[in-house]
Amino acid sequence: MAYWNSRGLRGSDLEEIINFTNAQYRRKGLALFQKIPTPITPVEVDNQKHTITLAYFDQSSTVDYMGVVQGIPVCFDAKETAQKHLPLQNIHEHQLLFMEDFQAQKGIAFLLVYFSAMDEYYFLPIEVLRRYWQAAQTGGRKSIPYAAFERRYEIRRQRNGMLHYLEAIAKYLEATETEGREDTC
Repeated sequence: MAYWNSRGLRGSDLEEIINFTNAQYRRKGLALFQKIPTPITPVEVDNQKHTITLAYFDQSSTVDYMGVVQGIPVCFDAKETAQKHLPLQNIHEHQLLFMEDFQAQKGIAFLLVYFSAMDEYYFLPIEVLRRYWQAAQTGGRKSIPYAAFERRYEIRRQRNGMLHYLEAIAKYLEATETEGREDTC
């Protein structure tokens, strides 16, 4: 059973940036996204500070965000790493399976990955994640190297603080139309 403690959840700064961006997308009528809460059961509570200091996760969550962009269903999970690779242990099998099922229903599923050491953000298509996941299951590397993240899917932070990832989604859609969905990577 997974636990959360008072050190908090990793990636909260990344989530704040994404939440700000999503609010701007909604305000401008470009997209509508919702943060999917992870269900927890509190074990210890600091009544003076009104905070949960220890809890366990009730069930496996799906992804961090779900929404729609101009009529296209989209789901993604936000991941952060201080290394020059994304450890696959940061992605749970139930998340991958959910994203695969989502894509099978004609949605777009991806990871939004932040490499904190390089201060770079990337859109990682589900196809790339799936390829590395399958290789790891048969004895291959247990991480996705930085080199696997394509420059065309780099997401630049705007001066106003937005992380304009809709541009990467548009590039992905363009690539899938010209190259075919399974051959985009």
